[in-house]
Amino acid sequence: MKPQSFLPGLAWLLVCQSIGELISRWTQVGLPGPVIGMVAMFGLLQWEPVRAQVGTVANGLLMQLSLLFVPVGVGVMTHMALVSKYGWQLLIALVLSTWIGLAVTAAVFHILLRRSEATTSATEAHHD
Repeated sequence: MKPQSFLPGLAWLLVCQSIGELISRWTQVGLPGPVIGMVAMFGLLQWEPVRAQVGTVANGLLMQLSLLFVPVGVGVMTHMALVSKYGWQLLIALVLSTWIGLAVTAAVFHILLRRSEATTSATEAHHD
């Protein structure tokens, strides 16, 4: 992929994050700017040109995902004393949050699958 194809999608991501930061600072809403920006991006992703441009960047970033773990690994090594002191608590929190995330994802997928099947059935019945 050409670097030029990344620029529009990356610009959308940065604009949404910047807007989120501005809203967060101006309104004192109590949400981090990137979270507000993510909500704004979700709205923009309903528009096909934005979705295509951001999709290109997302695929490129996902291909390099392992590089994003390097700072985390360095942070863990830097704070090894804390990890050894609170290791069990961290492990329990990590395992529980992973299982909760998987359960919520499965529940949402199941709900959306049922909704999709109901829509498909209604569409097929309407065409008959």
